[in-house]
Amino acid sequence: MPPFARAGAAAGALFFDAEGRAMLVQPVYKRGLDIPGGIVEPGETPYEACVREVREELDIEPPIGRLLVADWAPHPEQGDKILFVFDGGELDEDTLRRIRFADNELSAYRFCPADELEEVLAGRMARRIKAAVVARELGETVYLEHGRPIAAG
Repeated sequence: MPPFARAGAAAGALFFDAEGRAMLVQPVYKRGLDIPGGIVEPGETPYEACVREVREELDIEPPIGRLLVADWAPHPEQGDKILFVFDGGELDEDTLRRIRFADNELSAYRFCPADELEEVLAGRMARRIKAAVVARELGETVYLEHGRPIAAG
């Protein structure tokens, strides 16, 4: 019998402001921007991981919506990963005021228009987040590989 794939999993939430811009966060442990989220722990679903990570990183518990994107993202040094992006919805001013970097993994957040994501994110991450924005607008869920949609055939 051939060996089974052993992919790690991570999950995050894509939040928006009233102007429709996507929330990006600055992790303290790596360069570059990201979205709130992190590794799926043993026995945890991707959705549960997303909710937990948002609570741990931002100290808020907004309702997390449906899956927008699943992205197969192998990496030569880090191994295979599947990344899940859920719809965090629009954060109102009251919720934004309550954000605290509770676990000290993040140092800042900002909102970015979808058409500027490629300027501030690494290629695969920019493609993934842009695909999630479009999936949200269309009411779809999208499967990606390396941040690129795969045509169903």
